[in-house]
Amino acid sequence: MNVRRAVNKSTTRMALSLAPAAVLTLATGCTADPEPAPAKQDLMTAPNVILVLVDDLGWADLGCFGSEFYETPNLDALAADGMRFTNAYAACAVCSPTRASIMTGRCPARVGIMDWIRPLHDPSKWTEEGIRSQSEYVGGKDRRLLTPRVPRWMEREEITIAEILKGRGYATGFVGKWHLGPEGWFPEDQGFDFNAGGCALGHPPHYFDPYPPEHQPSTFPNLPPREEGEYLTDRESDEAVGFIRRHADEPFFLYLCHYAVHSPIQAKQDLIDHYEAKPKIEGDGQNYPPYAAMVHSVDDAMGAILKTIEELGIADNTLIIFTGDNGGATHFRATDNRPLRSGKGRPYEGGIREPFIVRWPGRVKPGTVSDVPISTIDLLPTICEAVGAEVPQDRPIDGLNLLPLMQGTGTIQREDLYWHFPHYWAGQFVRPYSIIRSGDWKLIKHYETGKVELYNLGDDIGEKNDLATAMPEKATELAAKLAAWLAGVSEGGAKMPRENPDFQPAAGGG
Repeated sequence: MNVRRAVNKSTTRMALSLAPAAVLTLATGCTADPEPAPAKQDLMTAPNVILVLVDDLGWADLGCFGSEFYETPNLDALAADGMRFTNAYAACAVCSPTRASIMTGRCPARVGIMDWIRPLHDPSKWTEEGIRSQSEYVGGKDRRLLTPRVPRWMEREEITIAEILKGRGYATGFVGKWHLGPEGWFPEDQGFDFNAGGCALGHPPHYFDPYPPEHQPSTFPNLPPREEGEYLTDRESDEAVGFIRRHADEPFFLYLCHYAVHSPIQAKQDLIDHYEAKPKIEGDGQNYPPYAAMVHSVDDAMGAILKTIEELGIADNTLIIFTGDNGGATHFRATDNRPLRSGKGRPYEGGIREPFIVRWPGRVKPGTVSDVPISTIDLLPTICEAVGAEVPQDRPIDGLNLLPLMQGTGTIQREDLYWHFPHYWAGQFVRPYSIIRSGDWKLIKHYETGKVELYNLGDDIGEKNDLATAMPEKATELAAKLAAWLAGVSEGGAKMPRENPDFQPAAGGG
């Protein structure tokens, strides 16, 4: 069925631990004591983990998720060999919060990163103390609400997947976009042995070598120019394959975060030409050849990884997870998320729902599909369970272990998913909101107006029929659950927008 068209080394496996998937105890310190290194025989059978994240990838951007224009044969094959999740979500509709949620298993409101992190372009003009002393809220006369100041980094006190796996004896490698802080908060400061390209930047200035010179704000660490005209996604692929080859005889964790398909929309000319010549589908917004070519290069990168692990004989002992950090960009010409509504930054399904694929031979049955709602917060506990590690015990972990779903042995015990975005985005294109999804029901609360929207996603995946007025009891019930979650998600509650005493409405209203 076309989802886009039909709306509605060794085969030996390490025994999985019974570590709890979610911990409800409050944090009692900054970091947990490191786990003792596992015995050598455990490392010999420990699964490799490859986690691939694509920037701004839309839910319908893969052939296996319904695209009829973009060509993704390698990702389609990955799905055919594993499980596809159709109700998978990014923890935020923009990038940095989702990336923090992946690394920590904690929701953005708990970590404190709820919007994308602005890079610090001139380190000589800032100090950590100066950054921390800045006012807690920001605003302007043209904004009705004051909003929480966006942090400049993910705190080093957070415990990351890389730190956990490194403590288990894994080699840890990062390639691509990091966007969780400036130098001092780079991947190598958060548990990764190797970093190629991870820095403060949220997108590349361009996608072709030569990249910017070293010691400039936009430098990609450890990605010096090497071949004029080389495409960045191909370079990321080459770095990822190199890491795999160097560590094929030991357990490894590779986190490949493509800068693509984020703007600027730039691609290899031969691929653009291929899509220019391809017939367009009437009424389908997935028709922009440069963007299609970027998706194609991401798929080629997956193909290179699959070929490499097969050649090395480690495919059967490698867990691969593929997803995105937020919805496809629709506020400029890029992609089309239909049948989902809207796109990146916004509270509708097109802004937060993501393609999500897992492959683990012998553990995940090929060609399976799950419609259980899941989130990027679930990645840390799932990977911990897969490698036999405990999740951090000294702090709340919001994510759940997905292995029962992946292996077809059970489900997960979670009633609701939450999102909190107390910010303006793209000027005032998007205004502060929070969301709860409870079963098929979804409620959006808008903070400027106090308005709520209510949708039944089981009947209305495109969010065309707002039921808030017709079903006030359900809207009140979900609004109360959302308010309770916001009050309890962190000490003192989630940071909320506030009335701006200096707000001056524009002439004619506002």
